[in-house]
Amino acid sequence: MTGRAALLFDLDGTLVDSDTQHLAAFQRAFARHGIELGASEYAAKVMGASNAMIARAFLSHLTPTQQAATIEAKEEAYRNSLDEVEPIAGAVALLDFADRHRLERAVVTNAPRANAEKVLAALGIGERLPIVVIGSELPRSKPDPLPYLKGLERTGADAGRSVAFEDSLSGVRAAAAAGLAAVGLTTTLGADVLLAAGATIAAADFTDPQIWALIAARCGANQNDGLRS
Repeated sequence: MTGRAALLFDLDGTLVDSDTQHLAAFQRAFARHGIELGASEYAAKVMGASNAMIARAFLSHLTPTQQAATIEAKEEAYRNSLDEVEPIAGAVALLDFADRHRLERAVVTNAPRANAEKVLAALGIGERLPIVVIGSELPRSKPDPLPYLKGLERTGADAGRSVAFEDSLSGVRAAAAAGLAAVGLTTTLGADVLLAAGATIAAADFTDPQIWALIAARCGANQNDGLRS
């Protein structure tokens, strides 16, 4: 195989199971304006969306200043809930595997940069994922493929040799549209939903042997080495 290979990771719900904290923070911030947000609506309209999309969906009756304050209150509440977080099972072993096989890696997320930096630091893996692509810092965020295309550009990797890891519909669609094989993590959504959105495979966490087989096929790395990690 020719060209560089990369592993591109979404953050929330993918490297860390954080949807419970996000939902609680949104509920507190929205309640001040009489807005109720349930788990099913969160999964359908909030997961994977940028803050601009969320503001349009839920806060259009507020002034731009109020919208910005509400979103920032939510993000501050979320960041304050990150005292004890751990990577999803198998994530650190996968990063070790990437090191051994010289696979490029990056985080590609719609989360604000302040959140991404704090989460990665709290997980203890920030130094291992120095490339962080933030959707809101680009002209278009997920579900547009641009964030993943930027991730490929920054890692110098080929889409055909790379794998993305996602948990949301917008993320899976963005990765697939960028030409990546997408692993759908079933932290919140079901496997059937993620596969229908374009995921190549679905898995509960990074220990699933399907992931190692996909990396072997896509990136040319030895899956048996990964299984021994």
